[in-house]
Amino acid sequence: MAASPTLYENPSASVIRSLLQHTHELSIYSKDMPYALKTDVIELSLSSGRMVLEVEYAGRDIERYVATGKLNFDLEALKGPHSNERDTYSLSNVAAKLIKTDSTLYRLECQLPETVFVNENRGAIRIPFILGMQARVGIEVYLHELNVPGKLRNLSVGGCLVDIDLADSIAMGVGKDIPGVMLEFPNGDSFFAEGKIRHLRPFGNHGYAAVGIQFINLSTPQTETLFHYVNEAEREAAFRTGTNDKMVYHSPLFIPSTKEKKIQQREAQERDKRSRQSPMERGVIDVSHQLQVGLMYMSTRQLFPAEIFYDCVDTLRYLVEQDRKAFLYALAFLRDEPDWVRHAVQVAGQLADILLNRDPHHPQVREAVLGALLHTLGKPLLISAELPSLKVNMNPAQKVILSGHVVALREKLAELSLELSPTCRDVIENANERLNGSGYPAGKCGEQLSDLARLVSVIKAVNKLRHARNGESPRSPLDAYRKVHEMGTVYDQQVLVEYIQIYGLYPIGSLAKFSGGFLGWVMDINGKGMPCQVHVIKNLRFPDTNISSVINQGDLSQTGKLEGIVNPSDYGVKVLKI
Repeated sequence: MAASPTLYENPSASVIRSLLQHTHELSIYSKDMPYALKTDVIELSLSSGRMVLEVEYAGRDIERYVATGKLNFDLEALKGPHSNERDTYSLSNVAAKLIKTDSTLYRLECQLPETVFVNENRGAIRIPFILGMQARVGIEVYLHELNVPGKLRNLSVGGCLVDIDLADSIAMGVGKDIPGVMLEFPNGDSFFAEGKIRHLRPFGNHGYAAVGIQFINLSTPQTETLFHYVNEAEREAAFRTGTNDKMVYHSPLFIPSTKEKKIQQREAQERDKRSRQSPMERGVIDVSHQLQVGLMYMSTRQLFPAEIFYDCVDTLRYLVEQDRKAFLYALAFLRDEPDWVRHAVQVAGQLADILLNRDPHHPQVREAVLGALLHTLGKPLLISAELPSLKVNMNPAQKVILSGHVVALREKLAELSLELSPTCRDVIENANERLNGSGYPAGKCGEQLSDLARLVSVIKAVNKLRHARNGESPRSPLDAYRKVHEMGTVYDQQVLVEYIQIYGLYPIGSLAKFSGGFLGWVMDINGKGMPCQVHVIKNLRFPDTNISSVINQGDLSQTGKLEGIVNPSDYGVKVLKI
């Protein structure tokens, strides 16, 4: 006999249930705690709205996540045929009771609210953008200088919550006034207002941050328009959750225009490409995201999250030891991450590789790799109206500001009362020093620099030359080696020779061009340093079509003669994000 239908469904519970049917992660967070905790939903009642979570936590202060008998959580789901369409739902101040069930296992018994609409302190109602509702946002952080794109996650007449790329959060500061925030709805309607950043935190586990923005200096017409949009969003949410029987169609605001449909189609194609990443590539990209989360805690919460940074170090070491060649190949896929992050993770990854190659039980690996990951963190700390972005071609004054990044990091670490190990400090402080005294910040030379500092400076120099910066095109591996070699007294030549012996003229992860018109990523090289496995992605005779074919030694002759290593951006080759 069929079960009788539930006469009443708690709306919050039904939104959560719809997301739990996909690949998902639910995490609880508190503004007093440095990390979000991943939890599992073990019970969800649609009729009563009771939800039970289970969480494992070895710390002693789990009560701080439910300090007032209330808890906050983010639910992030990956939907669609390739599990790469991201949908989210956040709830704050949910009534919750904490029960210890084992030494490190806890249950959280929650009572979900009777409505998806949240009453704000100021009497306004906050509308969550749920079940596929969306609107685009542009946050103007510095007037005419820096505009950060995002997606709207909730809206009220008081402000909104915006989901942005973690990489863009470095320019945001809590309490900062912003010249403008622009909301654009699917039908093409838009709303513009000045704003103030009220809070900022990491959001989920795929490289995003949530920014709470308060609307300020609103005129009467702006307020009236905003009320209209909030009402329409409320109608749409009621329609999608089925909580209002009178709502039988979408609000016009959420019916996509032709322009919006085209954007959505392009985004879907880009997500499909991204979903083909290997676990190794995802592991490396995850390290780059965690590094940015760590930076956010340092700059917005005045806290050094050692656990996050050491976790990054241990992941890199684990990946190198698991499959060295697949790891080196994956490192190349960071090239569309922010420059300071890409550089830090690639340098740290190669440093781990070389040190473990010298000695699998090298005692300094962990602290040295930590230093390599942290050494560029001073750059984003320098973001200001004078240096609004690290992406631009910098003028001389901005280059001078940027050269202070080592000092900026040192000052930040001192402010956080952090004592680093001598090995870690050596890498942070001396990675930019040169043997002939031409480096910075202290102009040290020769004997003042340890073997470790000499090694890191060569890895960094080659990495910089291999990537575009400040309007200069990237060099081929051979050109980069030649340039470092020609600077004779600046770098340790023995280290350079060791580096070339390890990575060769056609390093794993570089893009090779063949005389048959084919482009392919080098996945493996043989004992002579020649590519013996290549992932072919383009045939230049048909430039508009992409191919994906892994070719091994025996069949490589079909692609023609190896002509050399080329710059991916010259051929429009990109990496994309979920």
